[in-house]
Amino acid sequence: MKTKLILIIFTALLFFASNSLLARGALSHNDIDAYSFTFLRLFSGAVVLIVLLFIKERKISLDIRKNWLSSFMLFLYAISFSYAYINLNAGIGALILFAMVQLTLIAFALIYKEKISVKKLLGLFIALGGLIYLLYPKQNFDLSLFHAFLMIISGIAWGFYTILGKNSTNATLNTTDNFLKSIFYLVVFYLLFVQSIHTDSKGIILAMISGGITSALGYTLWYYILPKISIMTSGIVQLLAPPMAIFLSIFLLGEPLSLTLILSTIVILGGIFITI
Repeated sequence: MKTKLILIIFTALLFFASNSLLARGALSHNDIDAYSFTFLRLFSGAVVLIVLLFIKERKISLDIRKNWLSSFMLFLYAISFSYAYINLNAGIGALILFAMVQLTLIAFALIYKEKISVKKLLGLFIALGGLIYLLYPKQNFDLSLFHAFLMIISGIAWGFYTILGKNSTNATLNTTDNFLKSIFYLVVFYLLFVQSIHTDSKGIILAMISGGITSALGYTLWYYILPKISIMTSGIVQLLAPPMAIFLSIFLLGEPLSLTLILSTIVILGGIFITI
């Protein structure tokens, strides 16, 4: 890869890791409810992206007929992500999220008949084993399986969103369109499932940073990257985000670093390096 592309990938992954910290920081202390965090995240992201799109192209030209599936996957990822982080540490959540992304993308790589060697399959099973070890109930390691399941759904949705981005020809336009249309699904979700909401200034600020900066910019960079790399590579590089999130969460959120988390991270990353 060229140096420029590597730097863009690293920046996007740093934004991905930061989203986990922002969500956990806002939701763990009940500064905002999960629905409001998701709404403000996607809404503020849409606002920033509209401005960027107008600056870039001097016009706003969106097609009402396109991108409904990718916008739904963005919504499903974001809403599951927020509700999962009510009771998951930032590092653990990121580890589950991107492990599921990897598994989803490998499944798509098989469907699209990308060549997958025995070494890559071995690495996949090792990474999956690390995820199973993380999720398996232990007396000295408390993990909510319900919230872990929500993060698994989030990871699968992000995997689909990544696949759909392979066909992107205009990253800013497509990402803006996805964010705007995701608001429709948020409204439907509110009408069907949400009974009460609450916010305070800290929660609002963290949600808007997550939407307007780390999501809007990070996902635009990601849609710029995707057409330039293979499905397998896109899955592999994303699994570098969990160590970033774990490292940042320890120093910024004071989250504990348990032996289970250390071992599962080593096993999952070991599987990734084997596939590389």
